[in-house]
Amino acid sequence: MKATVHLKKYLLTGLLVWLPLAITIWVLLWLIGLLDGIFVALLSGIQALSPDSLAALLEKFKHIPGLGVVLVFAGLLVTGSLVSNVAGRWWLTQWDRLFTHIPVFRTIYNSVKKVSDTLFSSNGNAFRTALLVQYPRAGAWTIAFQTGAPGGEVATHLAGDYVSVYVPTTPNPTSGFFLMLPRSDVIELKMSVDEALTYVISMGSVAPTSSSGPLAK
Repeated sequence: MKATVHLKKYLLTGLLVWLPLAITIWVLLWLIGLLDGIFVALLSGIQALSPDSLAALLEKFKHIPGLGVVLVFAGLLVTGSLVSNVAGRWWLTQWDRLFTHIPVFRTIYNSVKKVSDTLFSSNGNAFRTALLVQYPRAGAWTIAFQTGAPGGEVATHLAGDYVSVYVPTTPNPTSGFFLMLPRSDVIELKMSVDEALTYVISMGSVAPTSSSGPLAK
């Protein structure tokens, strides 16, 4: 009986050691496969428009594993460096102007661009603050992330100071709920966004290691 208990203990301990590494490798392999797939699809499109000699050369590139990741990474670096100067920003403006005049396409493009600019802009506040909010009812608390403040027509219907928050689901934080709450009803936390996400994903079993608490309101 004692041997069985020890066996289960050792198996569980071994699983806890290898599981994070296995999941990390799986995610990286999935990402590499995704980028390679995009690269292969792009090459296939170029091949269809290229002469036979160039098409045969491009076919060889399609079978080099990981090349898509390297080229996509290099492309992002080159693009970022080009649009960081005045001339590059002018071309970026023309690029945006072109896509915003294509019916149907412009709706998707504008929506994605606004969201990405909000989330990844160094000047934005989206997902930079962890909050404690009452959801789905008063007295039940959960972790949320501030995404900004209500604006436009919505703001005209809200009296007082409100904040926009994202309440992630557990254990998959990529889905969740968007809420607009009075600022007085949320508690700003000192914990980092990474700590808060870990707390959510682990369903509360991995508490933040810092000794921080809620900020004084």
